Amino acid sequence: MEERVNDAWLLSRKPLSGYNIIKELKKLTSWSFHSGVVYPLLYELEENKLIAGKWIKRGRRCIKYYSVTMNSLRILERIRELLEMPVKEVLKDFISQT
Repeated sequence: MEERVNDAWLLSRKPLSGYNIIKELKKLTSWSFHSGVVYPLLYELEENKLIAGKWIKRGRRCIKYYSVTMNSLRILERIRELLEMPVKEVLKDFISQT
């Protein structure tokens, strides 16, 4: 789950290719993420309409750039709201939704 949120957050700043997402995650976390982990997450996020991919021609190559959708922006905003709330309020909110 955390990787999905991280990917969506990165893409909320600007569209990125899968390769650039891997580089940004390494800069942010100092961990090396293997493409075999990142790309399946991107495909899942795209399938669930949380990100959108667009092929762009760069020279002779086509590179897919991912960007967030309105759905993922709403989710990221909700996460920000929850992080700003005191823990007691977050727990109340969580309990009321279950």
